[in-house]
Amino acid sequence: MTGRPRKGTPVRFTPTDGITPAHASDPVLGLRFNIEARYGGTVEVDLTGVHPRPIAIAFAGALRRQSELGGSLGAWSTIKQHLHAYLKFFAYLREHSAAKTPADLRADDINGFETFLEAGGMKPIHRHTVLAKAILALRSIDADQPGLLDEGVRLRLSYTSAQSAGRSQPRDAYSPFVARQLRDAAREDIAKIFRRIGKPFGADDGDANLCRVTDEANARIVAAGRLSSGDRAFKRLYFMRLRRCLPVSTLAEDIHGRYHLRATDIPPLLTFLSLETGLEIECCKALTIDCLQNPRPGTIEIAYIKRRARGAEHKHILVRDGGIGTPGGLVRKLIEVTAFTRQFVSSYCLWLYYYTGRKQLRAGIEHPHELVDRWTGGHGIVDDDGAPLRLVLSRLRKTHKALWYLRTEGHMARFAIGHTPEIAARHYADIPSLRPLHEATVAEAFSEVTAAADPVILAPGDEDSWRLSDAASQGSGNVDSLLDGEQDVWLATCSGFDRSPFGEPGAPCPQPFWGCLECRNAVITARKLPAIIAFLRFIEEQRAGLSAADWGMKFGRAHERIAKQVLPAFPESVVAEARLEAEWQALYLPPEARQ
Repeated sequence: MTGRPRKGTPVRFTPTDGITPAHASDPVLGLRFNIEARYGGTVEVDLTGVHPRPIAIAFAGALRRQSELGGSLGAWSTIKQHLHAYLKFFAYLREHSAAKTPADLRADDINGFETFLEAGGMKPIHRHTVLAKAILALRSIDADQPGLLDEGVRLRLSYTSAQSAGRSQPRDAYSPFVARQLRDAAREDIAKIFRRIGKPFGADDGDANLCRVTDEANARIVAAGRLSSGDRAFKRLYFMRLRRCLPVSTLAEDIHGRYHLRATDIPPLLTFLSLETGLEIECCKALTIDCLQNPRPGTIEIAYIKRRARGAEHKHILVRDGGIGTPGGLVRKLIEVTAFTRQFVSSYCLWLYYYTGRKQLRAGIEHPHELVDRWTGGHGIVDDDGAPLRLVLSRLRKTHKALWYLRTEGHMARFAIGHTPEIAARHYADIPSLRPLHEATVAEAFSEVTAAADPVILAPGDEDSWRLSDAASQGSGNVDSLLDGEQDVWLATCSGFDRSPFGEPGAPCPQPFWGCLECRNAVITARKLPAIIAFLRFIEEQRAGLSAADWGMKFGRAHERIAKQVLPAFPESVVAEARLEAEWQALYLPPEARQ
């Protein structure tokens, strides 16, 4: 394109604008180097012991290029996963392939690697992801050095696998019982954390000498941010407390915990924040001190980064804002209590804390599994079976969504916040923990439909209640006319002969007379029992003249309804009396019963 585009000036292109420049080959060769990941820190790569060496060099370059700015690999954990997948591929090549250089690789090597993973017991989805990482590296090698790979390999790189990866098992939510335990334990610990911070260590000691040594240790922390175990002030305090039989096993954490968050504070804070907001754990870990934006009365927005959302990583979520029991208030309090630590650790990360070890003041959260297990065990949190809970932080988002689903009663328009209804239903509503609720809802719906289709069956006592309730409420004879026989049909009393659910409004009911047994307009009283019993005897006699299929199609539902619903609803004495009456009273049946 010639020159800079200007308003009102036509844009002109030159022949060279459509030519793609040649790809610059990677000038760095090596098997041991460090990668500064955009998220998570430094990854140490060491492939010096890997063979075949030329292939290892090519894969190392591919890993480095994919981890550069603009590459597909940005997180420390993702880079490590790709590195482990490469090691599996190299192990396969050493045992089952004669390839020594990238040019020696063939399509059978990729297919054989997939078979190798399957033979090792790897499940389809896991196998698919490991194979994809090796293929991505080979694509990068092909882009960096065009013409190096065999043509058959290049064709094979156009797809990951000929087999289906299958459907992943959705991550399940914790039950409301477990969620309540987690939330209660987190709230209890968060209150203790913020009562602790800001109160100097040893302020309640009455011993003058001990107070003087304690004040010296506190002053060192205020000046330097931390106090190492080799420091003279720490040793003096340690042995002075030991001689007085005061606790010293956690002295370093106790004294630093008055100025900084501690590593043991992270699990309750993360758990509560994720349960209250529904943020993914990796998003909670990546929060910064400028994440609170656009405050409004009672609410505030939390700005966060979701790295998986390619092209839309920067997101906002509206949360409640108030005290430390709300997400906005909790984040604001965390920013406040970490301000002192931030004087000694240059980081915008929200999570700054003290950790016993060589690097005592840390920024960011890496792998808190041990701390999480210690926290849940300390509070005695159990799962639905009563066993100690193995808390997986990544399930907290699903738990938040499941609780919101229960609160909205499955109303998709209210439930699908931040997602399309289809995504919300597939990923957050269709999960194992909500399946019993869905099954119970379906069963209840079927029961309601069945009950709505059933006739009204009135025992003698119920008839009196109907008459009294109608007289008290309306003072009319509507119920009397219904129950006294004025609206009788063959097997019941009909409350709407011209309003049949089986025909057009205003038209007579088109159903056979035994259709009353399936009609919501029918009212069956004790007066109709002799006719019903006589009809039951008639349809049982029809078994002899009809095949089982024909009889079931014509009379099966009626027989089931009379035998299992109508007769059991009346007292045995009333049924016995009706049977006697049906014996001596001849029942006239319309011709349609015999057709």
